[in-house]
This record gives sequence, C-alpha cells and structure tokens, in this order.
Amino acid sequence: MPQQVRKSGEFRVNDLSTRHPTRFELRPDAAECAKIAERLGVSALKKLRFAGEIAPAGGESWALSAQLGATVVQPCVVTLDPVTTRIDETVERLYMPAEFFDEIEDGAETEMPEDTNAEPLGSVISAYDVMIESLLLSLPQYPRVPGVDLGEAVFAQDGVTPLKDEDTKPFAGLAALRDELEKKS
Repeated sequence: MPQQVRKSGEFRVNDLSTRHPTRFELRPDAAECAKIAERLGVSALKKLRFAGEIAPAGGESWALSAQLGATVVQPCVVTLDPVTTRIDETVERLYMPAEFFDEIEDGAETEMPEDTNAEPLGSVISAYDVMIESLLLSLPQYPRVPGVDLGEAVFAQDGVTPLKDEDTKPFAGLAALRDELEKKS
C-alpha cells in the first residue's frame, strides 16, 4: 500500500508508522517564502521545496532523508547587486533516543561526534525546522556577481609606504633583495 505524501511539517513520533516510511513535501507559498527570506536575511526566496521521508531506523531511532531545492537572491558582497543562487542539497538526519547522547557540562571540552547528522529524539520531528536549518547552512556566505573581484584595499598614514598583500608573502623580502643585487651587478 503506497504511503500518502503529507504536506505538514510537524510529525508526532508516536503517530509515525513503524512499518513504512512517512513521506512529506513542503512547498511554502510566496507569502511564507517572504517571511523565511526575512528571517534568514536574504533579499528574496523565489522557490522552496523540501520533500522526503521519515522512516524507522532500528530500535527507537528515526531517519529523515529529503531533497532541498531553493532559489535565493542575496546582495553581492562587492557591488551589492542581486546574486541569484540555486540550491539543491540532500539532507539527512538521524533522530536517536536521548540516552545515546552524553550529558555535556558547561565549559567542558568535548570531541566532535562522528555523525553530525544525529539529533536527540523528542516527541515531535519537525521537517519544517530541518528545512529552514538546511537552507541556512546551504546559503553562500559571500555571494558575488560572476567576474567581480574584491580587489585590494591599501591603507596607511600620510608619508608611510602602505603595506600590500604581496609584501606579506614569505619570500617577498628575498625577491626584493635579489632584484636589488641584480641591479648592482
């Protein structure tokens, strides 16, 4: 029997089928996309789709796997012109009972877990929250219009020779010395 696709983003764990995956598809309308764009600090969110399934993953664990598709507009970090980016990502989360996670004391040093997709299981799995988080993590940090370069900013007090990027390279001083010696000979 095929499972029906749910369009809601909230799933109570107790209501999920333990035999079949629960499919979902989220397609926020234009008004909701505008709210999400404002929340994420982007100029516009033209399209957004998050579709996948939540399936039993052994024991009391659940696996969410989905495809995220979005078209976002952000200002270029150099020119402030709009930059449109298409995002297509595979998203996976593993929800495990809380006892699988060690209690971490505030300020304690810890190692990064091997599986960064593991999440503590609560009473609800929110595909909507996973969609927003995944979109945020997929956004370009420094969007640029194609062909635009940051260039080099040079600052110095009056009468002082400004330090340029090339001067800070390890062998810049040796190259200048070599050039000076070649001029003398």
